[in-house]
Formats: sequence, structure tokens, C-alpha cells
Amino acid sequence: MNIVEIIGYQRKNLGTSYSKRLRSNGNVPCVLYGGINQVHFYSPIGLFKNIVYSSETKFINVNIEGCEYKCILQDIQFHPVSETILHIDFLKIFDNKKIKMNIPVNVIGKSKGIAKGGVLAKKIRSLQIIAYPKDMPLNIDLDISNLDVGNSFKVKDVKTDNYKILNFHSLPILSIIMPRVLKIAKDSDEEDPKKEK
Repeated sequence: MNIVEIIGYQRKNLGTSYSKRLRSNGNVPCVLYGGINQVHFYSPIGLFKNIVYSSETKFINVNIEGCEYKCILQDIQFHPVSETILHIDFLKIFDNKKIKMNIPVNVIGKSKGIAKGGVLAKKIRSLQIIAYPKDMPLNIDLDISNLDVGNSFKVKDVKTDNYKILNFHSLPILSIIMPRVLKIAKDSDEEDPKKEK
């Protein structure tokens, strides 16, 4: 799992006006949960570029004035218009406690259905996983080599190692579908049995 370093500074106040002042100076108010006490801090907004705007799953090492915490991103609040980051919640993690994370799906292999003209349709782009930190995968590889047109890859088809998938087992992750143009042509042929082939 990738680890990203974040530098933080203790927040002196927790009021709304102080948070606004932090944001106006290019900082993001944050809270770290999961320990004995909550830790309120702030970090420069530029440090979050590779965390918030990335599809990769990462652990985060937060250094708050010399105190280091291993954690994960738990929640982000964005401004409804500008989409600027307003607030971030982190969750402290421990080696002996399982955590939940959304892990991205990675498609591998060449589908025989696509070779016939089918199209890959992704239903969901990540799966919710529960595991110990050391067992949390960077991504989940789905081999679509055996999928034909009309076939789907469901949650129950995913091979898991030392983690558990929390999504419904019958949930389709992706499917190989027939393009609309080819489907219309096929339906037209079936409706006109006299048409020469």
C-alpha cells in the first residue's frame, strides 16, 4: 500500500471564524479520530492533491508537530459551488484492528466478448473491503478473459485473499454488452426472416 506524508499543525481554536481564517490562508481544517482523544489540526491545501484527487488507495502518515499518526481518509467536505476542500476527517489505524476501505477495481485480460465486438460496461468502480492494514490490497484485479457478450463479473466471482468484500455477492461489477448499433442490426435481421444472409 502506498503511504503519503502529510504535515499538520495543532489548531488553537475550533470556532467557525477560526476555520474560515484557516481556509482563507490556504489551509484545510482537519480532525483525526480513532485514538483516545480527537486531534484537531490543519494542513496546507496543496498537500492533499495526491490524496483527494487520485484514484489510488493510500495510507496516510500525518505528522502533527512531531507526533506521527498512521491513518486513512475517512470523510471530505467540499464547497457546493467551488468544490474547494472545506474539511477532512482522518481515522487512525492500528495493525491489530481491521479497517474498511473502498478499493478500486482494475480490469486485466482480453475478453473474448470484446473481440466479437462487445463493449465493457463498468457498473461500479470500487469495492468496500474489510481487512487488517497489512492485508489491504492496493487494487482488485478482475480478469475478464473468459467473459463473452452478455456475461457479467459479479462480486461473488472475485477471488479474495486475506480480506472480505462487504458488497452484495450478487452485485454485478462489470458486464460485456452488445453495442446498440449491432443490437439494432441483429434485431432487424430477426424481424425480417426473408432478408438474405
